[in-house]
Amino acid sequence: LRTLCGRPAAMVSFLNGMSVRRITAQHCAQLGTALAEMHLAGQGFDLSRANALSVDGWRPLFAATGDAADGVLPGLASELAAELEVLEARWPTDLPAGVIHADLFPDNVFFLHDEFSGLIDFYFACNDLFAYDIAVCLNAWCFEGEKTFNATKARALLGAYRKVRPFSAAELDALPLLCRGAALRFLLTRLYDWVNTPSGALVRPKDPTEYLNKLRFHRDVGGPGAYGLEL
Repeated sequence: LRTLCGRPAAMVSFLNGMSVRRITAQHCAQLGTALAEMHLAGQGFDLSRANALSVDGWRPLFAATGDAADGVLPGLASELAAELEVLEARWPTDLPAGVIHADLFPDNVFFLHDEFSGLIDFYFACNDLFAYDIAVCLNAWCFEGEKTFNATKARALLGAYRKVRPFSAAELDALPLLCRGAALRFLLTRLYDWVNTPSGALVRPKDPTEYLNKLRFHRDVGGPGAYGLEL
């Protein structure tokens, strides 16, 4: 980042490639490698930005949408309130942390001829737990449809990541909880958009129940082994 004509500016090279529609385990493995390399590369970055959409930001989002939640799905408000209580009480604060992407959905990862070419859209980039960034990716890359978790893809992603930056034991233990939190984060922002986007708007809000299904999956897992990891 520099200043050009009195305004902040950055010059970047054009990134060749495009996002993939049919995600394979090989794509997930390449993502895992790239994510670990990004986490390590950011360790010397001096600027810091808090994650406004981490655990401290979820209750205000819930407060802004809770009254309308049951209109989306009966009983949703009480389920979200209970989940929020658990996550606020148990959210880890002492895991390895640094610069994370925080929004690494498939449309933000480019491949060229099925080979990883780069990451885009760092709008939500911030400082937070590395394992939370991984949890976002597991939710975005490793489900078939809305409900079925693909452990093969998760194993590829996590296995490639840990070859570059090994996990601590505490990170592995916290992974199911972090995946629940990552699911709740996108559930709440989607719910907010769902109930606040006016009819006739050009933007079509995404269905929040997709992430409710993912949240329920993570709530029921018995431990990090459910994600295909060899512990």
